[in-house]
Amino acid sequence: MPHEQYDTWSRDRRLAFLINAYNAFTVKLVTENYPLESIKEIGGVFGSPWTQAFIPLFGQTLTLNQIEHSMIREPGVFDESRIHFAVNCAAIGCPALRSEAYVASELDAQLQDSQRRFLIDRIRIRIRNRFDAAAGHFRVSKIFDWRADDFAKQSASLQAYLQRQATWLAAAEHLEQAQSTSDVEFLDYDWSLNQAH
Repeated sequence: MPHEQYDTWSRDRRLAFLINAYNAFTVKLVTENYPLESIKEIGGVFGSPWTQAFIPLFGQTLTLNQIEHSMIREPGVFDESRIHFAVNCAAIGCPALRSEAYVASELDAQLQDSQRRFLIDRIRIRIRNRFDAAAGHFRVSKIFDWRADDFAKQSASLQAYLQRQATWLAAAEHLEQAQSTSDVEFLDYDWSLNQAH
């Protein structure tokens, strides 16, 4: 597809396209290198799956890093922290891959739902993304550490973002405590391949 055509699209259509491309090419990369225990096995000692140029897009051959960091996260273009609940690295630590593509007309609702699903984490409840009332701090995915600046753009700081999301992270009886804490612990990231057994 020519870049000129992409440039004529609405903001939401462009962002949905890039998220879908990132996710689809991640799945392609994993399936072409399967079996493996982790996506990090791809690329060998001196490479990584995110720096391999294999994605034919806009007349170039791009890497996953280029799509995520140079396009989706390019400052001033989308400035959307919820993409961190949408782009998927095929690891258990990643947000779940949606069963549908992102589309412009539903993008805000889809991103909001992906954020909610990651924060409440119903499948692995109490393993990540929660307010630990006994310890008095948030215990959240390492994603929030790696991308703290993106969340701060939306909410002044990562702590302010987590306080705003406290209804998803804290039990009702601890909500007020969570909304006033600024202490955060980042959990270990599980890079194991997210796959059905």
